[in-house]
Amino acid sequence: MKISLVSAFVIVCVTAWVLTRAVDAPSHADRRTPVLVELFTSEGCSSCPPADALLSKLDRQPADGAELVVLSEHVDYWNHLGWKDPYSSHFYSERQSAYADRLGLSSIYTPQMVVDGSIEFVGSSARSANEAFVQALGAPKIPVRLSSITLERAEILRAHIETEALTDSFGSREAEVYVAVALNHAESEVSRGENGGLRLAHTAVVRTLFKIGTVQLGKNFVQEVQLKLESGTDPHNFRLIAFLQLPHQGRVIGAAVQSVSTN
Repeated sequence: MKISLVSAFVIVCVTAWVLTRAVDAPSHADRRTPVLVELFTSEGCSSCPPADALLSKLDRQPADGAELVVLSEHVDYWNHLGWKDPYSSHFYSERQSAYADRLGLSSIYTPQMVVDGSIEFVGSSARSANEAFVQALGAPKIPVRLSSITLERAEILRAHIETEALTDSFGSREAEVYVAVALNHAESEVSRGENGGLRLAHTAVVRTLFKIGTVQLGKNFVQEVQLKLESGTDPHNFRLIAFLQLPHQGRVIGAAVQSVSTN
């Protein structure tokens, strides 16, 4: 699924792939376990700025052994209270509601963090975040790789995405492959609502999030994607995220993030 701010389409799908490239020495990031951190937030919510600040801190990778892949998803259900969040979308409200249903919550709220699609807590709680990261580090993951990420003609993003094979140990015959494009940094001067008069800063603000395919049991996944980005934005201010999630917005079993480079 995609939102209207950014249009995206898949241009090539490779059904089989043989690993032929030389094996590089693993980087520090390769030795860490990726953990997906989703923050559901809103510029219309007075309790959200501390959570936004915590997400920014988490983006600086403070958790030992973890590569924190952070996403800031702005919901739209605060927009009627005096300030329309320019980064909000009903799509993120629906994603949050799906988590609430699966995790047995009676309602949705902001700020809320969801770690690896499995653990939720108040998004400003650093203690809860650290406890969630410890739990997430004990869960198995499938390697996800992003490569050949280039930005052409200022608005066309190309990338190569691949995963290793899905195994029986994950208890599912398939997993969904998602791609997100996010702004590294965004700011707003809020003139009305609960945060009226404040200048708010955000990290990894998701501008599009959609499923590009499915990895089947016993198979890997390889795909080239082409994305058309928002016009008028700084091409150096984007990052690309890919992650694997079990069906029905279940547990996240792999993730990767890369910044965008220009040709």
